[in-house]
Amino acid sequence: MSGEGTERKNKSAVSARSHTGNTQERSSSGFVKTILLVSFVGALAWVYQSIQPPPPKIVGSPGGAAVTAPRIKLRDGRHLAYKEVGFPRDEAKFKIIYIHGFDSCMHDSPFPHFLSPALVEELRIYTVSFDRPGYGESDPDPNRSPRSIALDIEELADGLGLGPNFYVFGLSMGGEITWACLKYIPHRLAGVALVAPAINYWWRNLPEDITREVFSVMLPADQWALRVAHYAPWLTYWWNTQKWFPISNVIAGNLVIFSRQDMEVLSKLGFVNPNRVQALLYRCLV
Repeated sequence: MSGEGTERKNKSAVSARSHTGNTQERSSSGFVKTILLVSFVGALAWVYQSIQPPPPKIVGSPGGAAVTAPRIKLRDGRHLAYKEVGFPRDEAKFKIIYIHGFDSCMHDSPFPHFLSPALVEELRIYTVSFDRPGYGESDPDPNRSPRSIALDIEELADGLGLGPNFYVFGLSMGGEITWACLKYIPHRLAGVALVAPAINYWWRNLPEDITREVFSVMLPADQWALRVAHYAPWLTYWWNTQKWFPISNVIAGNLVIFSRQDMEVLSKLGFVNPNRVQALLYRCLV
C-alpha cells in the first residue's frame, strides 16, 4: 500500500509539473503571438502613414497662402485662380485658355514673354492662364478626374464670359488636360494646341509600337515613376519622396531629361544657367 501511495504521489507530481510546463508554454506562446501581432499592426500603421500625402493647405485659410489673384467660385464651392493678359477680353478676336504643366502655375504662361505687343494688338489676342486644382492659389479637388478638370475649364470660360467657343493651349502635362477638353467639351473648342504634350503610355487608342518605343528610351527612374503611378497610384507620393530608389527626374528637377538641342534653346531663352548647360552638354558628348 505504501508503495502504491508513493507511486500515485509521484505520478501526481509529474502530472502537476507537466501541466505547469504546458501552461507556461502556452502563456509564452500567446505572449509571442501578441508581440508579433502588435508589431505587425504597428508596421502596417507606419506604412500607411508613410504613403499618405500631407493634407493640403487651403489658400486663404489659417496656415495657407494669402489670396493675391482673382478667383472664380466653381460649382462645388472650390475656387480657381486666374490671370488675364493681352487684348481686352470683350473686344478680343482670339480668346485662349492656357493650361500649365507640372511644377508651374498661371504666372508661367509663355504668351506675355513671346508675343510682341504689336502682334497682340494686330490679332487682338486675349489669353487667360489659371492655376490647376491644387496648384498656386486654386483649391485642390479631392475628386479630380479628366472630366472634372475639363468642366473646370468650361466653367472658367463661362465665368469670364468668353463666349460659346474658345481656344485651349496645353503645355507639357497641360497637354493631357487638353486631351480631356477634346473628349468632354469638344463643342466649346474653337481650336487647340499641344506643345510638348505629356501622354499616358497606357492609353489604348495610341499605337502600341510607338508608345513602347518612346517609353523604352526614357531614363529608368522615369519609367519606374510612371509604372508606380499607373499600377499603384496610392504609392505615388511615397515613391517620389522616399530616399531608397531614384525618383522621377521631372520631380527632382534633373536637367538630364532634356536633349542637347533642348538645353541650347533653354540657355538662349535665359531659363537655364549657361555654365550648367555647358557642363551637361559635355556629359552628353562624352
